[in-house]
Amino acid sequence: METLRKILIDPFADMFAAPDFLLQVLWEGLVSGVLYALIALGFVLIFRSSRIFNYAQGIMVVFAALTLVGLHAAGLPAWVAFAATLGVMFLLAVGIERIVLRPLVNQPDIILFMATIGITLFLVGGGEIIFGGENKVMISDELGIPDGSLEFNPFDGFVLVEARDVTVVFGAVVMVAALLAFLNYSRMGRAIRALGDDHQAALSVGIALTTIWVLVWFLAGIIALMTGIAWGSRAGVSFALEIIALKALPVLMLGGLESITGAIVGGIAIGLLEKLFEIYWGQPLLGGSTEAWFAYVLALVVLLFRPQGLFGEKIIERV
Repeated sequence: METLRKILIDPFADMFAAPDFLLQVLWEGLVSGVLYALIALGFVLIFRSSRIFNYAQGIMVVFAALTLVGLHAAGLPAWVAFAATLGVMFLLAVGIERIVLRPLVNQPDIILFMATIGITLFLVGGGEIIFGGENKVMISDELGIPDGSLEFNPFDGFVLVEARDVTVVFGAVVMVAALLAFLNYSRMGRAIRALGDDHQAALSVGIALTTIWVLVWFLAGIIALMTGIAWGSRAGVSFALEIIALKALPVLMLGGLESITGAIVGGIAIGLLEKLFEIYWGQPLLGGSTEAWFAYVLALVVLLFRPQGLFGEKIIERV
């Protein structure tokens, strides 16, 4: 009974005994969750349009951030370097479609998945050769991401909010809104949705597969760049960001591989829950470091009861 009380009752009592600290934890979890959701969006966009699970999305985050920092270090002003990095990500999308994906049309899914692993290794090797492996500082100030912090005083305590985190959350909301508007109201956006809803029907009405692939990989590159800027402003830019980016995998398992809504809700849910679990259960009961594995365990539990994820469509194959 004593053990049960420590596990079930004491953490909740501690949580509501200090509501200002609870708000601080929730804010930190929200910021992490928004960034997880952004990475997951890149996976979802590519999978919806091509049924390819893009293992390279994590390293695309690193490569985009390294390109931005590298071009700035070469003498380009920050916003010129940003625009040039977008150009690099577009050329990368064209190269992947022409060199890797086009020759593999109609190949089994596992072949396409292995191709994205090859893209990952190519970008890792190329990134290390071009930019080196040392940690680099993101050019946050020159891109308009403010430094400093804001302090709020609810419940007779205080909540410390980093100004850059506010900018990141606001920027993520704007980017997701723009992406949804593009997918819902533009001709190319509707083509992407049609390809995701019914691959063969979309091809039969003349939707160009190669054009859509270039577009979605470029959109995934834009998302990777924005995510790299956000994570880089918090932790610097290095290949270690790839490990953080892989946190999108449990987000996809939780929300569903085909659902943009699932990516957003799953990312925020995992960000909040892993932070709450780490602070109120992990540190006092398990010694901490639960953030490394909590999201994967949570996703596994969800998959046991709903294999397609919370927002994924149940696939029924008729034989």
